[in-house]
This record gives sequence, structure tokens and C-alpha cells, in this order.
Amino acid sequence: MDVGKNFTSASRSLSSSSLKDRLSKITVTPLKPITIHSNIEFAPARIPRKRRMQMLAVAAWSVVIALATVLFLLLCSIPSLWPFLAAYQAWITWIDQSPEHGGRTSQWFRKLSFWKYFADYYPASFLKEADLPPDRPYVFGYHPHGIIGMGALATFATEATGFSAAFPGIKPHLLTLSSNFRMPFYRDLILAMGICSVSKKSCSNILKSGPGSAITIVVGGAAESLSAHPGTADLTLRKRLGFIKVAIQHGADLVPVFSFGENDIYEQMPNQPGTTIHKLQKKFQSVFGFTLPLFHGRGLLNYNIGLMPYRRQIVAVIGKPIHVEQCDKPAIQEVMRVQQMYIEELTRIWDTYKDQFAKARTRELSIIE
Repeated sequence: MDVGKNFTSASRSLSSSSLKDRLSKITVTPLKPITIHSNIEFAPARIPRKRRMQMLAVAAWSVVIALATVLFLLLCSIPSLWPFLAAYQAWITWIDQSPEHGGRTSQWFRKLSFWKYFADYYPASFLKEADLPPDRPYVFGYHPHGIIGMGALATFATEATGFSAAFPGIKPHLLTLSSNFRMPFYRDLILAMGICSVSKKSCSNILKSGPGSAITIVVGGAAESLSAHPGTADLTLRKRLGFIKVAIQHGADLVPVFSFGENDIYEQMPNQPGTTIHKLQKKFQSVFGFTLPLFHGRGLLNYNIGLMPYRRQIVAVIGKPIHVEQCDKPAIQEVMRVQQMYIEELTRIWDTYKDQFAKARTRELSIIE
């Protein structure tokens, strides 16, 4: 029997009314929009040109060592340039003594508008507490080190914040590790900024070069960079007597400088003393002479992931000078006495300005070692 013949067109299809009844009985679960959660805070597309220029200036300086290295390697790939590069390398290694003899400062380079953009990014500035007569040498002690020391660079290695206008006759030289002057091209940039080696010989040569000569030492060094966490001011100072002794030997007034905000421009991975990370960092420092803080900042297109510093204000308070009596071989008691005066002046600066420039601090100033 042909079953298909028993079905009518009405039985093979639903009437519109019965279809409506059946559909009304179906429970439909409404679709929920898919939300993608992300912790990345992207920068807006429209940003004023001035802020773009500030960001590009800081980004360029953040990678300047890498750019200089890549440029040197690219030039090395051109055989016709090998004689010139070999001569340049020999000049760096055996001939040029500028890093140990006051550098070769270029006021034109220090005054470039590039540095103004660089300083205005944070913004970085300084507060002057006293005049400094240009009839004697000076030793500026800069605290804290921070991760990189961007505030020290803006204040003492450029004219972006107006140092020479505020202290006429004072010739500042920011000091750094001698290893930085073995990097091709990069060394020439920092020499033009007045940056010199932090060796004892370099300090002595600068301070003996005449009245108004000044050196800036970031006293805490690599060890202090491991303590650079936002909201803190943990200084490595108690055992640092070398810069005090140098000042006494050359009759140079000591000028404490506390840079509010220097520790705030980067976030650092937790590395409290005793942790595995801290032990590895200290071991690295003992072998290579510098350390590697595990830090992060912002990026070019976002606000919370990258290696660029955050836009957070840096204010370097340049304190009152501490006069010392010149002595070629100062006794340890005299060095300790001057150091105590220095610490008291540095503490005074902190206590005076902490409520103005360190409102977000998580603890007070501490000298940890």
C-alpha cells in the first residue's frame, strides 16, 4: 500500500495558527553579549602633538643604547668603513681620555628642544633652596637612584630645567659608570651632555679644574635601584663615605639633593631582601658591577605595559650647601662627622617637602644600609 497517498497537503504542513501556538511554547534563552576583559589601558587615538613629542623624546632616550649598538653593527657590515671604525674603536679604547678629564660638554647639545620635551613628559623640575657662589667646587649627592635616574639626567645633564640659569657659574657634571664610555656613539652623546666617569680620578680632575666645577654623584648606585619602589624612599647611604672624602680632599661644598618622584616612574617586581630574586640580583651585581631590576612601565600605545616610564612628577630639591674644610688625608672621624651633617640636611629636605611632593608615600624616609 502506498502510504504517501494517505497524506493530504493539510496533514503534511502546519497551519499558521498551530505553528504560532507551538512556537509560543518554546522557551528561548536570550543571547548574552560576549565581554572580553583586558587589563591593558590603551591610549586614546587623539592626543595633543606636544604630548606626542614628549613621549617620543622619552621613548628615543629609553632605547638610545640599543639604537647606537645597532647602528654600529650596521656600519660594521660595510667593508669600506672598516678602517674608519677600527680607528674609532682604537681612539675609544686607548686615546680618548675625556671621560676621566671633565668630558667635552656641548652647551648647544644640552639646550636642544629635545631635552625640553624629555623633561616636560614627567614633568621633571627642581626646587632651589639656596644660592651657590661660583667661587668654589661642589659635590652634589643625588637621592634616590630610582631605576634609571631620569630626574638626575634632566636636571644635571641638560638645560631643560634651567640649571645654569638658576646657578650661574656652576659647571655640572653628572657621573656614571665607566663601562658606559665603551659603547660606540652612545659615549659621544653623554660626553656632550657633560656626563663623565664616576671614578676617583675623574672626580678629582673635575674638582681641580677651577671654581664652579661640580660633580653630581647618584650616591645609592646599583644597590639602591633594587629598593626603588613607588611610594618609598629607602636609601643606601650609611656606608657610602667615598663622596664625602672626595669633597673634603678638594674643599668642595656638599649639596644634598632629594628627588621626589624618582622612585615612582617605574613599577618593580617584589624583591624583598632574602627572596630568591633579590639574591640573584645581588649576585649579578657582585659579578658585573651593575644590577638588573625587574621593572615595567607603560608603552607607546598603552598606559600600563611596557618599558617607558610613567608620567609622574619628579621634583629634585637642591638643598643648602654644607661647607667643609679642605684636608688631603681626612681622619675617619671627620668623614663620619660630615656625613652626619649631610644625613641631617637630607632628612630636613624630606621632612620639609614630603607632604607637598610625596603625598602618596607608603612609608617614611629610611636609610637601609
